[in-house]
Amino acid sequence: MRRPARVIAVLLVLVGALAFAGSAGAAPTVHLRAEPVPIPGFPHTGYILGHGAALKAEYRIEGHEYFGFPPPLIGVTFFLPKGTLLHPSGFPTCPKATLEPAGSGPPGCPKGSSAGPLGHALGVVAFGKELVPEETTIEPFYAPGGGLLFFTSGHSPVSLEILSSGSYVSAASEGFGQKLVSQIPLVETVPGAPDASVQRISVEAGSALMKGGRPVYYGTLPKSCPKEGFTVRSDLTFAGLAGLPQQTVTVTYKAPCPRR
Repeated sequence: MRRPARVIAVLLVLVGALAFAGSAGAAPTVHLRAEPVPIPGFPHTGYILGHGAALKAEYRIEGHEYFGFPPPLIGVTFFLPKGTLLHPSGFPTCPKATLEPAGSGPPGCPKGSSAGPLGHALGVVAFGKELVPEETTIEPFYAPGGGLLFFTSGHSPVSLEILSSGSYVSAASEGFGQKLVSQIPLVETVPGAPDASVQRISVEAGSALMKGGRPVYYGTLPKSCPKEGFTVRSDLTFAGLAGLPQQTVTVTYKAPCPRR
C-alpha cells in the first residue's frame, strides 16, 4: 500500500529538480532606452545628424534568480551605430589611480576630464542579514588612452565606492561602429553575504570643449540615418554565483530618425 506514496514522493523530487534547473537557467530581463541629448552650453547639439551630442542610456533590470534579485552585473558592452565618430584627442583625462581607493577621488581629477553629468543607479546590498535597496551616483570620466571610467558611490545604508572601466573597440564586423566594453567588479558589502545587485542604471556621457575659438565635440552623430532608424545594442553579463551560470543578455533599442 506504500508504493503509491513512494511514487508520489519520487515525482515530487523530480518536479522540484526540474523547477530548480529551470530557475538556474533563467536569465534576467533587461530594458534599454538610449538617446542622443544636447551638450549643455553648446547650441546645435543633440539629436541632429552630423552634430555633436552626448548619449544618455537607461537600463531597467528585472529578475529574481539571485536571492530574489537579478544576479550581480559584471560587464556592459554598448554598441554605437555606424557613422558615429569619436574625437578623444585634446580632452583631459583622469588617471585611474586617482579614482581608486588610495587616490583622492573625483575632486582630484583634472578640470575638463568629466565625461558627463552625475548619473544614478539603484542597487540591492546586504545590510546585516537583510538585502536592502541603495541609491548610488555614477560619475563618468575620460580615461587615459581612450575609453571611460565610471566612479559609483553610495552612502546609505552602506558606504561603497566602485570603479568600472570601459574601452572602445571596433564593432564593424557586428554591423555597428564602435563598442564600449566595460567591466564591473563584484561588490561584497558584508563578508559572506550576497554580492550587490543592480536594478536600474541611468548614465550620460559626452561633452565638448572650445579649441581655437571653435567647439570640439567628443562624439558626433552619423551624417545620415537609415530608413528604419538607428539601432543600438547592449550586452549585459551577469555573474555565475549561487549555483547560477554566467549569462549574457542582449537588448536592442531602435530610435526613429531625427527630424530635419
